[in-house]
Amino acid sequence: MRTLVAIPVFNEAASLHRVLGAVRRHTPDILVIDDGSIDDTPHLLRQARDVCVLTHPENRGYGQSLIDAFQFAACRGYEWVITLDCDDQHEPAQLPDFFAAIREDDADVISGSRYLRNDLRDDAPPADRREINRLLTGVLNTVLRLDLTDSFCGFKAHRVAAMQRLALDEPGYAFPMQFWVQCAREGLRIRELAVRRIYRDASRAFPGTLDDPGARLTHYLDVLVRALHREPLLRHAAPCDAPCPPCADA
Repeated sequence: MRTLVAIPVFNEAASLHRVLGAVRRHTPDILVIDDGSIDDTPHLLRQARDVCVLTHPENRGYGQSLIDAFQFAACRGYEWVITLDCDDQHEPAQLPDFFAAIREDDADVISGSRYLRNDLRDDAPPADRREINRLLTGVLNTVLRLDLTDSFCGFKAHRVAAMQRLALDEPGYAFPMQFWVQCAREGLRIRELAVRRIYRDASRAFPGTLDDPGARLTHYLDVLVRALHREPLLRHAAPCDAPCPPCADA
């Protein structure tokens, strides 16, 4: 199945070359969404001639980068999108595990989980992030009758046709709250895949007030409540009826 690997980036010059090199070992179909970077990321992407680049003129948010990746894939006939971060927390070496799971063709969302297995020698997450993940994963499981162990891992494979059935518009880091609600409402088939838990840079922070754990949890809950009370979702949007994000071949 035609599969695109989409990498959202924001000021990732330090790791971009290394991550792209690792992804290239497994696929030539690479999209980078540059979410308004102001470091050397745009310069490095202009040198990466073998990847496609979508550029946001300003920072629009992690969720918006994923939404644009889904639309890009739909317009170009891809059947799956695998998303992974560029901050060294996701290992491109695990891409073959996702490709194998895609070939089994029994799911619409294959979601990486850093907590599905306990026998891996993984890094300990920052306490506030682990607790917020644990709490909200439990809420989602209870309210939506899901069986997740990790609701915030960005290392995922998404069936493009299934994503076209959703009406995603949450632009920021709370995107998973809307995503899981809509997946459950649409009855999408979800499975988890064990991935390594990696936290190499404990100093990485969320922007603005979201770096405060209490404010971050409140924001996530607000987005979840809005998603649960939203009007009936738009369904079956034609992939190419909407404007297709232009690709600037770097």
